Amino acid sequence: MAHAAVSALDLGREKQLLQFFPEPVRLQLLYKAPHHGFKMSDLISKFDQVGRFVVIVYLESGTMKGGYLSKRPESYCQEDRGAFVFEIDHQKANVFPVVKHRNAIILNKESFGFGDCLTIYSNKDKTLCVAVGFDDTYTPTDWSEELEVPFMDVELHRVGDVLLNPWRELSWTEKERGSLRKNVVSFKPACRSINRVRVLLMGPPGSGKSSFINSVRSVILTTLSVFSLSTQLKSYDIRSERGGKPTAVTLCDVLALGDGETTGLTLTDALTVIKGHAPEGHKVDGICFLSGTETSGYRPNPSVNDQIHCAVFVLNACQVMATSEDLTETLRTLQAEISGLDIPQVVLLTHVDQVCHAIQEDVKFVYSSRILQEKMQKAAEVVGLPVSYVFPVKNYSSELSVSCNTDILLLSAMNLFPLQPDQENLGHNYFLNGVV
Repeated sequence: MAHAAVSALDLGREKQLLQFFPEPVRLQLLYKAPHHGFKMSDLISKFDQVGRFVVIVYLESGTMKGGYLSKRPESYCQEDRGAFVFEIDHQKANVFPVVKHRNAIILNKESFGFGDCLTIYSNKDKTLCVAVGFDDTYTPTDWSEELEVPFMDVELHRVGDVLLNPWRELSWTEKERGSLRKNVVSFKPACRSINRVRVLLMGPPGSGKSSFINSVRSVILTTLSVFSLSTQLKSYDIRSERGGKPTAVTLCDVLALGDGETTGLTLTDALTVIKGHAPEGHKVDGICFLSGTETSGYRPNPSVNDQIHCAVFVLNACQVMATSEDLTETLRTLQAEISGLDIPQVVLLTHVDQVCHAIQEDVKFVYSSRILQEKMQKAAEVVGLPVSYVFPVKNYSSELSVSCNTDILLLSAMNLFPLQPDQENLGHNYFLNGVV
């Protein structure tokens, strides 16, 4: 399976770049030189027939230079009244709008450029080169002329608006937050033999499992708290007040999944936990968690209350597009095994605010972002579940207090977890707010 190209554009520089646009937009990577090829034909072929585009050149000096064009380049001298070139470095971000519209974009078989300010061309070996300079097509850049600038990468992005109509609807009000919180606090299992629904979070390192648990507990308590990463099977109660009675939902954390069966939590050990054989607090060493009855505390005949009733795969939105083949195989195999046990499953996609500028500004844009929609689709593909089972969340990290919209996103995910195992068949997917 070929790995998807990942942009070198970090969120800070993306934020600076997006400020050049008068309206909220997002970027979708279409071409990346090391991934797609260092030839002019490779770059030009990635332009869509319809769309707006940004070209970014990452110079070895650490500076980014680039340009924006409002339509696909098709003629030698193309008019573009909205075009601009830009420069972003560690200290500043400058934009230079087009002045002479008719010569905004220049294209031929061997080169593509924004006037003579920024040109990407093929050398005699047909390899991409970059030249910068100064002309009066754009607002004066004061760039010194350099025919072959050392660079590390060239990227082409499609510029897309935030969707006017979200593909999922949420009510972003204080009333909705209160209602969602009440649902979690007052939840009771329909199956009388189950005292508390146990939800196991599984994911690779850095996925945000522990942060999600911390965030949910903070939302219910309305004050932030912190605990460390888990290296053992640990269950966390959710309480509506400090020292109060636990709710009927328990979130369980365990060592991160590894690539294959050699690192992290293995497939065998994950299933041992899910089936209820693993004792609470058992130390995970990443090599041999539980090997059978010789393990201290091993439960050969676990009760229904020892078992996991809902499995949650946690993936990082910043990493999901580059998920390795080994990890993908591990996740899909585990998903298939859990399905065979009739245990409901969902996917949490964390760090969503770090992949989209609009979401970083306000998480209410989470279901209006095309880039996040694509990452949710990828998360579903990686695990092998429908995209309707993927829920995006923003965990609390450095915040000093909770916020309404972040709480709503976290609580809506909790409300959609399949938390109602049936008495006859614990695998029936009854969601907290209705049947799937």
